[in-house]
This record gives sequence, structure tokens and C-alpha cells, in this order.
Amino acid sequence: MKDYGMTPRRGFLSGIAAAAVTAGLPWNDLAASPRPTLVQDDKDAWLAKQTGAHRCLFDFPLNGAGVPLIHIYNYLETYRQAYGTTKGQVNAIGTLYFVGPSSSLPLAFNDAMWAKYKIGELLNLTDPKTGKPSERNMFVAPQDGDPVLFGGAFKVASMANLMEMGTTFLMCNNAFMIWVGQLAGAGMGAADAIERELRANMVPGVVTVPAMVIAIEKAQTAGIAYNKQG
Repeated sequence: MKDYGMTPRRGFLSGIAAAAVTAGLPWNDLAASPRPTLVQDDKDAWLAKQTGAHRCLFDFPLNGAGVPLIHIYNYLETYRQAYGTTKGQVNAIGTLYFVGPSSSLPLAFNDAMWAKYKIGELLNLTDPKTGKPSERNMFVAPQDGDPVLFGGAFKVASMANLMEMGTTFLMCNNAFMIWVGQLAGAGMGAADAIERELRANMVPGVVTVPAMVIAIEKAQTAGIAYNKQG
């Protein structure tokens, strides 16, 4: 198995980094790492697109084997069935951040990155078809028997379907840069090269924000409801 930087010193730094994510502090202020960069010029463009009459941010730093995605689906689908809403009238936002084996952050990346950077191994997710750590992002396109979304039974709660239904997924840049540093520390490449490759292989539609704590604050200031998961 890959060592994701868990020497005593690295473990100590990871603890500081996790605290930085919670506090919303840039990782490059605490340790040497590439300067964080963002893809989009307008950091709040995602917020302007939340125009539905009903809007809710689902905060889940932990992937929870997909349970938070099921809750998002329940929110959107119940509004459709019980209240007769149509597409565009209900907006949901999902948060992808934190680091470690329970993190939701890796949900932001495509199958190629899951294979290359051993994400299935990191998250302790086994592909039932191969018996090995998953090399595909099960949360985007779950299959029968997958150890997420209740054995793949809730395929309707896949990230792909939720985005089609009106969900925006946000990825925290600060948490992302911490993870890049951990991958580099585990000998998986140079940090700047890892950063560029991961950014180029995000799941289409996922939006990078500078810090999740700020994105959550901006959402609440805009009157978007808050739903804490896990």
C-alpha cells in the first residue's frame, strides 16, 4: 500500500493542515508547497447560478460511502414529487473537501486519476468486480455491488445524475493543495505536476472555490439553507 505521508513528522504536519482546513487558512501559509491557483477568474460565479426558489447547501467533508449524495437526491426528488417543482426551481450544493481516508475531496476527480493516484486504496473502497482497490470513481457512476450508495442500489444519487438534477459540487482549493502535498510526500510525483494533472482531470461541472469555509459563509449570506451531513 502507498504511504500517504504518515511518518511522525508528516503526521504532525497533516494535523496542522487539517486544522488549517477547518479554520480556512491557506496551506501555503503553514508549510512549503506550491502556491494555490484557481481555474476560474470569478471565484463566486457558482453562487450567482443558484437562482432556484428553493436552495440548500449540503456540507459533507466526509464521503460517508455516498449517504450525503442520497440526502441530496431525496431533497431534489421530494420537491419534484411532493411539491411539483420543475428543473431549475430547486438548487442543491455539495461540498468536497477535507483530507484522509474518509474525505469527500477525491470525489472531484475522474477514473484516470483514481487509477493513477490509488484513490480507491486511500478511501478503502474495493471494486467488487476485481477484488482490488477501485480504480474508478464509484460516486460518479456507481455499479451494482459497489461499496457506496448502499451497494449501488441508489444509482439515482450518483454525482452525474445529481448535477443533471440541479446540483453544484464545490471543491475546496485549500484542502486540494494539502492533498497534493501529501501525494508528493508519498513519492507520487512533483507537487506542481500533480496539481496540474489533477486540475485537468476533474469531473466536469465540479467548481473550485478558494476555501470551503468562505463558500459556506457566502452561501448563507445569500440566503441558501445549510444542511450538515455526518
